[in-house]
Amino acid sequence: LGMFSELKFSVPWGHVAAKAWGPSEGHPVLCLHGWLDNANTFDKLIPLLPRDCYYVAMDFSGHGLSSHRPAGCLYHLLDYVSDVRRVAAALQWRRFTLMGHSMGKWLLSFFLYPEMVDRLILLENLGFLLAPEDTESWLKSKRMVIDRLLSLEAKQQTPKARSPEAALQRLLEANRHLTAEGGAILLQRGATETPAG
Repeated sequence: LGMFSELKFSVPWGHVAAKAWGPSEGHPVLCLHGWLDNANTFDKLIPLLPRDCYYVAMDFSGHGLSSHRPAGCLYHLLDYVSDVRRVAAALQWRRFTLMGHSMGKWLLSFFLYPEMVDRLILLENLGFLLAPEDTESWLKSKRMVIDRLLSLEAKQQTPKARSPEAALQRLLEANRHLTAEGGAILLQRGATETPAG
């Protein structure tokens, strides 16, 4: 397990880099590093672990060899959860072990997709704790945000040209709280006129 390979996964702002150890057909283990660390966090640990696993240590966005997010974008913890989902999807992993250190441990302790995780390995400090009565609604709301983002990215369609009336109708359908007047005001700055509409 001393030898590793470099991996790259495309994301809308560039790529997420990772390094992998072990047989690719082995049990999948995704390794998450700490704040201001990178995938090399696991260089000394991985050779001591079972050899029948496939360990992938990703560099979070803005860390290690991964692309930085665009200027002006924040590095929110839920965005890192989205990165984990992107990497798992690129690897075609439906169920895997998560191992995290420091910030990576904190992230995986509220990964939001427990059905994808067969084991958690937490290195250093306590996990993220919610009151039992709040857990389900918190998970549901955060998962909805990430699932919607990834769904939109997967579609990557060219924006449709619409007439001003059709654009207003679409805006009102998506935002039932808006009045027609309010929607028209928003479209003055929220729509771009093209030759097609």
